Amino acid sequence: MNIFIRELKAHRKALIIWSICMALLVLSGMGKYTAYSSGGASSEVFDKLPNTMKVMLGLNGFEVTKISGFFAFLFPYLEITTAIHAALLGSSIIAKEERDKTTEFLIAKPVSRNTIITSKLLAALINVIIINLVSLLSSLAIVSSFNTGEDITGEILILHLIMFIVQLIFLTLGTLLAAWLRKSKISGSLVANIIIVGYIISKVTDLVDYLKALNIFSPFKYFSLQKAVNENEISISTTLLCLAVIAVFTACTYYFYQRRDMNV
Repeated sequence: MNIFIRELKAHRKALIIWSICMALLVLSGMGKYTAYSSGGASSEVFDKLPNTMKVMLGLNGFEVTKISGFFAFLFPYLEITTAIHAALLGSSIIAKEERDKTTEFLIAKPVSRNTIITSKLLAALINVIIINLVSLLSSLAIVSSFNTGEDITGEILILHLIMFIVQLIFLTLGTLLAAWLRKSKISGSLVANIIIVGYIISKVTDLVDYLKALNIFSPFKYFSLQKAVNENEISISTTLLCLAVIAVFTACTYYFYQRRDMNV
């Protein structure tokens, strides 16, 4: 419990900063909706964009003059931001003991490595949940202030459920890399690069059909945003597969952390 509280306190300032940034990101993104919903020059610019550019911007398949389509267009930017937070949190919460030269102090305590990793994972999970809730509540409040049409609360809830699953995938991937790599300090940059590659893949496969098999390497493409927007539901089978991946990453984190040589 002491380790859990210690980790929460250690990441408190970063959590506040990330939470404020998420709320501002939602606000700034939705602040542009009025210009596009009016159907004026701004929306005409989007209509005239080539298909390649629409795909790269995330405009394909969504009608940005409607608030549901505009939020779906904004959502990938929220998703990748929270994914980066989760991945960096996962890697740093494991690696920071070696980085800060506090490993000897930690492992000298009368607690097992399993207890240490469990406390760290729970603290990281709380941080991820809070970031997701901040994004969700900000989205609900800000979207409602701009919305003059149909209610899209269901869509926002489904999209944030997708976001939470993606957050957990990258959180546990970050902890796995930090526990596995001999130099755990490089896990943060490695997992950040993995996120960037995954995001690029998600865009490339929208442009090139025969490369869609690569989507297996991009959690950003595990769920259909069009289905979430139009039907307010997600694939149960995909959700179960994602939970299995999260479970495997978590189990591997415990395995490698138990067996790693700590640099003190």
